Amino acid sequence: MTLLELGPYIRQERKRAGLSMLALAKMAGVDRTTISKLENQHLPEMGYAKLERVLAILGLEFSVRPVDGLPTLKDLQRENARGRE
Repeated sequence: MTLLELGPYIRQERKRAGLSMLALAKMAGVDRTTISKLENQHLPEMGYAKLERVLAILGLEFSVRPVDGLPTLKDLQRENARGRE
């Protein structure tokens, strides 16, 4: 997943958490415009530490796996849990 592809997912999770862009931005220590650009796929680059803070606030984390690799059990469990919501 690229940073641009991540944007809509961040929006979905932020809304699920009941947070405004401003609230998420303040909690993560970034500008609201950064969150807006991220969610709207207009942010070509974002530092790892900033993105990690945004993800952590939303209860998400980075995961590294081989390109075109099979999903892990944890990936499948998360996907299943999201399908139930």
